[in-house]
Amino acid sequence: MGNADCMAIKGDHRSERGKIFDLLSNHRRRYAIHYCKREDGPVTLGDLAEHVAAWELDKEVQELTSAERKRVYTSLQQTHLPTLERADMIEFDNRTVELTENAKDLEVYLDVVPADSIPWGSYYLGLTALGFVVLAGVWLEVVPTDTVPALGWAALVLGLVGVSAIVHVVSSRRMRLGEVERPP
Repeated sequence: MGNADCMAIKGDHRSERGKIFDLLSNHRRRYAIHYCKREDGPVTLGDLAEHVAAWELDKEVQELTSAERKRVYTSLQQTHLPTLERADMIEFDNRTVELTENAKDLEVYLDVVPADSIPWGSYYLGLTALGFVVLAGVWLEVVPTDTVPALGWAALVLGLVGVSAIVHVVSSRRMRLGEVERPP
């Protein structure tokens, strides 16, 4: 029994959210969704396999060998695309792949965090801690309020939260599947 069959059997006992996380846990499936979203219409299996292979191997499509293309093509055709089709994320007819309406909602489940950064939840927790330190400093009169009034300190912390939120929104939009050349 293949991995996809096991997933389908186990899937009967899991939540919808768990099934979606399983779908997105494999980079080939994420890359396939990314490419289809970027192309915004039906794509051929050959083109999809080339781009997925290029992203996996960090090469240009023209640099791929036929063996590299075939390995990804076969894997997509036999495993990953049928799995996505059973989950009603794509329509697949052995030659073309097209996203369904269900695939448009997948970003809700992704919080892509680049390797060199911290998760946004941790960042906001730190920012909240800073806010409480400033608040405690003003309350205990440790933070100078003669040069910067208490309202100024509050405005500074609120400004940091606002700028952080703007950066977060812009960053999240840029990291969505299908929004940039290479998948996040």
